[in-house]
Amino acid sequence: MSLTLALLAATATTAVASPPSSDSVALARVCEGKDGFADPAPPAKVFGNVWYVGTCGVTVLLVTGPQGHILVDAGVEEAVPQVLANIHKLGFNPKDVGLIVSSHEHFDHVGGLAALEKATGARFVATAEAAKVIRSGKVSPADPQAQEIHGSRPARVNGILKTGDVFNVGPLRITAFRTPGHTEGSTSWTWTSCQGTDCRTMTYVDSLTALPLGTYRFADHPDRVAMFRKTFAEVEALQCGILLTPHPSASAMFERMSGAQPMEDSEACKALVASARDRLEKALVK
Repeated sequence: MSLTLALLAATATTAVASPPSSDSVALARVCEGKDGFADPAPPAKVFGNVWYVGTCGVTVLLVTGPQGHILVDAGVEEAVPQVLANIHKLGFNPKDVGLIVSSHEHFDHVGGLAALEKATGARFVATAEAAKVIRSGKVSPADPQAQEIHGSRPARVNGILKTGDVFNVGPLRITAFRTPGHTEGSTSWTWTSCQGTDCRTMTYVDSLTALPLGTYRFADHPDRVAMFRKTFAEVEALQCGILLTPHPSASAMFERMSGAQPMEDSEACKALVASARDRLEKALVK
């Protein structure tokens, strides 16, 4: 069944419960069959004060508040005009973004950071490992993908974070927790968003993918494997609420936002880890 037919079926069967917004359905339809890092996507509500402003292939989230907003991830550099246009389309001013945070230090998630910092004036925080890469614009030589991916335009880092740090923009509060593996600086985020009196935990889990490129072999890097396994155990134990991911396809975000699948699943973090663990084990065998 195509996504379009699935959307129609899901809307018909779940109309009595919180039907999806028309913009979320439009987002899923526009991006059906597309996952390019810069493929244009319309903005859409995720839940409450959380809005999707990224592309078909890369998540960028706007978390809005009365005293300023938070931008989660920055996308690729060429998508920055789209991100800014999406923020405007929703009726918000990019100049009101007070904080930018990221998942990890690859070009598809921080390539647009320097331009967004300039456009918004927002501060940016990252782990010490991510900050080194972001400030230099050069991929870490220890990165499993280092042989085949490029860096990004150097960007400003205003503060170094550690697990448990909470960052505020007015009443908005977002909590960082390190989830290294995909990169050394990988970071996941959690916060609470409300839709009327319905308040949910939002958990933005960074990429857990073990992706070796070039001649890199995980079997030669037991420290990296241990890093992944520790992160897997920690994410698996989360009560993740509404799961969000840096690549929408990793957690069927568009399908869930549009109503084709349940928005919240108590087993979502466990399922995400199970897939990632299987991929690591297969990479080790290779």
